[in-house]
Amino acid sequence: MELRVTGPGPSAPFLGARDVFETAHDLDHPVHVRVRENPDERTWAGHYDDHHVLNISRQAATSVMARELALHEFAHMRRHEDAHPSHVLSMDEVLFLALTGREVERRVLAHCYQIANHVKDIYADDITLSVGPTDKLVTFLESELAAAVADRPTPGQPSGQRLTAGADPSMTAVNAAFALALLERHDAVPGDHRIYDLAHAAGEDAPEIDVDGFRERFGALARDPDESDCRRGLVDAIRTYVDAQETTTGPAAD
Repeated sequence: MELRVTGPGPSAPFLGARDVFETAHDLDHPVHVRVRENPDERTWAGHYDDHHVLNISRQAATSVMARELALHEFAHMRRHEDAHPSHVLSMDEVLFLALTGREVERRVLAHCYQIANHVKDIYADDITLSVGPTDKLVTFLESELAAAVADRPTPGQPSGQRLTAGADPSMTAVNAAFALALLERHDAVPGDHRIYDLAHAAGEDAPEIDVDGFRERFGALARDPDESDCRRGLVDAIRTYVDAQETTTGPAAD
């Protein structure tokens, strides 16, 4: 696996991720890692005919999660090279099938893309967690979910107040379902782990979202789906989420 790191950051996390990845997998195309100063861009990958690009902020590249973030992106690259349905399906087609006859708000449309990203992440992390430890991922997902449910109402506030902080409560509930599904899929947490309490809090804040239902959807994704199965699963998940939203006015998703 050919790797080149450029930019104002360390190369060790990426070389370490490559060494771990290569214990069971490889990439046909070289990877160009570009460390950027912009802290708002944690990681994102680009795929081209003859190479991949991993963009990562300097803040992320120097964090304790740097190696794990790189390993996760390498797994996405492997899925892309394999033309895995979750990574090459047309989202325009999926959204057309899921949203025909429906109007959705722009925020809900953005959430549809996030649901699709969760499916991609499940399949990428089937690779990631087959070669790497789960401890840091558990801590990371717990921390992210805890931050989203930290703004609890104080005693005496009326019932029905938001439990989540700045994040959209509906999407926070789906994110919680994703986190549980991923960790359960790899037997990474015991049944009494704190993340279950956090997921329950997220669900309380968004009663329109069936957290257990989404957890089962994500967790039951076929290990080796064909394109039709993958498309059908995405359409059903997106349609279920959109139909759960009470407000469906706004710009239509054509």
